Formats: sequence, structure tokens, C-alpha cells
Amino acid sequence: MKKIILILIIIIPLLCTTAAGQQKSDYSKIDIMLIQGDFNKVVDTCRLILAVDSLNSEIYYRMGLAYQNILPDDKSFDCFLKSVAISPDNDKYNFILAKGYYNKGKMAEAKPLLQKLYSIDTLNWSYAYYLTSICMQERRYNESLEIYKRFYQKDSTNYIILDKIGFVCLRKGEYIDAIDLYNRSLALNEKNVNALKNLSFLYASTKRIDTALQLLTKGIKIDPTDMDLLVRRAALNYSRNYTKRALDDYLKILISGDSTVLYLKRAGIGYSNNFQPKEAVKYLLIAYNKDSSDVEVSRYLGQNYKILNDLKNSAYYYRHIINTLTPVTQQLSFTYFTLAEVLKADSLYNEAIAAYLKSNEYSPYVSAYMIIANLYDEVLNDRPKAIHYYQLFLDDFKKNRGPFQTEYIESIKKRYEFLKTESEKSQITKLNK
Repeated sequence: MKKIILILIIIIPLLCTTAAGQQKSDYSKIDIMLIQGDFNKVVDTCRLILAVDSLNSEIYYRMGLAYQNILPDDKSFDCFLKSVAISPDNDKYNFILAKGYYNKGKMAEAKPLLQKLYSIDTLNWSYAYYLTSICMQERRYNESLEIYKRFYQKDSTNYIILDKIGFVCLRKGEYIDAIDLYNRSLALNEKNVNALKNLSFLYASTKRIDTALQLLTKGIKIDPTDMDLLVRRAALNYSRNYTKRALDDYLKILISGDSTVLYLKRAGIGYSNNFQPKEAVKYLLIAYNKDSSDVEVSRYLGQNYKILNDLKNSAYYYRHIINTLTPVTQQLSFTYFTLAEVLKADSLYNEAIAAYLKSNEYSPYVSAYMIIANLYDEVLNDRPKAIHYYQLFLDDFKKNRGPFQTEYIESIKKRYEFLKTESEKSQITKLNK
């Protein structure tokens, strides 16, 4: 009851002001409530005003600001939509609506609003920030670059603008220019961690790993709580097989609460390479429980359990690798066999034979020997190779008794014997000559 009376005390003067025909209403009391965080009271007040003044864009705007703090985004966004619909030329309303679209990932709706705002005020950094972000996502790098250059001409000592231009060059693959820009940025602000990260990436990409590591170490000294710096340094050290150095960083990352499988696995591998199998198993088991399909984790578990003389567990993880890879090898075999059929149909016989043989490497398929033998016999006229593959087919059938009719096997044997006899006669003839 007290709340309703208080709202009426606030709203009655506002409604009277509107009714008096004043050109610009005073909504300072609502603004004070917003500043004080009385968001529910703001919403109730705005609703009462809108009940008698449904085309009041200022009230929709303020109600949207209140909703942003108490409810999911949809209600506040609807309020901003209405404020723009009523007052389409209001820059403040258009900008907050553009940000709403941006935050929802609706770049196509946000971009024209931001372009319009930016065309009115080309030195408004807030407009430029969102517009260039969209351009960068669309890979329209030159459009972003032109906007950043306009700001740089006004303030050439602004390290943030140098960072932005450097990032455009990075995305365009212009690494030398990007390196120069980030170094200039660091000369203006040596504690610019963002520049240190991007510069380290550029040096690593241009094979200057030691310099990249030095920059990341400098960044960690500036901000030891920035886990991204540790992740980057750990990954670089790991890529150089400095697994002990990487281990120290991965342990700090894990202690921070980040239990990503990759970090657990690399911590386990670090301990494994440092001849600490018990510690290795501890982290590898956690990684395995999170993702049992990672063959590398199982391999290191098998290896470390063997070192610990726990042979049952070692065998378990090696069997798990076999079970994990078996479907893959079967799929590879089937794919190579299908490729071979396509190549044969295209009269690319030698390539087809190579694919059939590759298929058999992954999963032996006795029919492949028969197909290869036929190709050498009937198409390529290479009897020695035909004899060889007929022999492989017959040997495999004798061993495994494949699903073939007796008549079919007998016909293969006859052809094999004929070719073999003819080959022997040919050799005798050559010797007599």
C-alpha cells in the first residue's frame, strides 16, 4: 500500500505536467530512481504514465533501462523498439537499440542503425566501436581501417587506436605492419597486456618463439591473474616440447578452477615426461573420465601404468585404444575400397589397385585380391601379378573359408593353374633360346 501511494505521489505531478502541454517533461524523479536502483518502482511508474500517454518514447526508454536490470533482455528490448518507433530520429534511442541487436547477434539489424549514427557523428567512439566490430566480423577490414585512421589522425598518441589498427593488419595477414603498430602501442603503454598478447602471437607466427615467450612472461608479471597469458605461454612451451615448463603453467591454470581436458592431459604428459608416473596418472585419469575417446590420454595411461608395474591397468588402456580405433580403421578400409571402385569405373586401373591395397591395410577384404587379380589378368595383361593375387586370394580362402560357391572357387583355381602353366612354359622357351 505504501509503495502504491509513493508511486502516485511521484506520478501525479508528471501527469499534470504532461496535461499542461509543456513541451519537455521533467522526468528527473524517475532518473533519480534509476540511479538509486529502484528498478521495480521505475517500471511501475512508467506503466502508469503509459496508461494515459502510450506514445511517450522517453518513458519507454526509461522503462527499458529499468527492465535491463531486473528481467531477461526481451522486455527491455521491446521498450527500446517502441521508443525508436515513436521517435525514429533520436540518436540515444537508436544507439541503445543498435546495441541490443548487437548483443543478440543480429548484426544485419544493428549495422544500418550504427552506420546512420556514425554518418552523423564520425568522431563518436562508441558508434565507431560497434560498427567496426561488425565490419571485422564480416571481414570488411578496410572499412574498419578507414574508421580507425580517422581517429588516429585526431590522436596519434592513443595506444588503443594503434591496437585496433594493428589488429586489422593482423587479420589481413600483414604481420610486419602489425608488429610495428603493436610495438608503437607498447612504447606508449608498456603495461598494455592486450598488445603483449597479440604481439606474442605475431612473433610466434613468424618463428620468433623466444621473443613471444618473453612478451608473455612480461605480461604475466604485469597481471599474474590473467589465465589467458598462462595458457598462451604453456601452449608455446608445449609446442617446443618443453613439457616441464608448460607443466608449471598448466598446474596454475588447473588450480584456478579451469578443468579443461586439454590442460589436464598436458599436465599428465608433463609429469610423464618428467618421470613422475604416479602424478601423471592422477591427471590423466581425470582427463580420461571427461573424454575417454582421446587415444593419446589412453596411451599415456597404458605407458605409465606399465612403469608402475600395474600391468592389468596398462593392458586395459591399450585394449581401449584398440577398441576406439577399430571403427575408424574399418571406416577407412570401406572408404578406400569405395574410392577404388570409383577409380576402376573411371579406367584409372593402377590408382584403383593402389586404393584396393590401401583398403586391405586397414581391414583385409579377400574380394579385393580377386578384383586386383582380374584387373591384372583381363585389363592390364600382367600375368605374373595376376598369378600373385590369385594365389593370395586362394590362400586366404583356404585359411578363412570365405562366402564363395564351390564352383566359383574351382573356376579361379583353373584360371590360376592355367596362367601358372603358361608362365612356366614361357620361361622354358626363353631359356631354350
